[in-house]
Amino acid sequence: MEVVAGKGARRCPCRDHNVTGKSLDRTRVPRRYEACALHNYYPAQGNGSQLKAFNYAFRLVREYPAVERGLLLMGTVGVGKTHLSVAILRGLSEKGVPCLFYEFGSLLKEIQDSYNPISKTSELGVLAPVYQAEILVLDELGASKPTDWVKDTMMNIIGTRYNDKKLTIFTTNYLDARRAPTEETLEDRVGVRLRSRLYEMCKTVHIEGDDYRRKLDTQQI
Repeated sequence: MEVVAGKGARRCPCRDHNVTGKSLDRTRVPRRYEACALHNYYPAQGNGSQLKAFNYAFRLVREYPAVERGLLLMGTVGVGKTHLSVAILRGLSEKGVPCLFYEFGSLLKEIQDSYNPISKTSELGVLAPVYQAEILVLDELGASKPTDWVKDTMMNIIGTRYNDKKLTIFTTNYLDARRAPTEETLEDRVGVRLRSRLYEMCKTVHIEGDDYRRKLDTQQI
């Protein structure tokens, strides 16, 4: 695969990058993102951070299972974090690697719903696949209000995967440095202890750029 800034990645004609819908269904990737792949991620012209992020994602897929750390894709909204995380799952699914995708808020909601007496599942029933997935994407880390329960749940999930040496890919809109006095950092949202653990579990990849959704809105006028 060849990467060209502003033009994305060119497919190698000797390899079919299509993954069956059935395979993607098993990963729980939302339909909105099911077309996301490495070959259709387009780094903006002159945007070194997006090109670097693509290269990290590409190398992870190429080198797995000889990979010790996951990725923490960090950046403001609309810079392609979720696209890249799903593209990694797609690439690894092609290699037969069991993968799972969860938006963190949705996962918390499923756990809370399991507490309902009429629920047909249990907390462990929700969390077991999350603990056991060979590769897990947790999208939108830090987006949920950081109550004690949310922080404890995050620590439980991430701590379990950390201890089991399971590879995890995170995306977050929260940065490590404040750009304004009132802005919250990732550490503010997840706590000092968990942010420290993420440094060990993942390579932090900062992605910069304009919100592509805003560009789409402008183009449609």
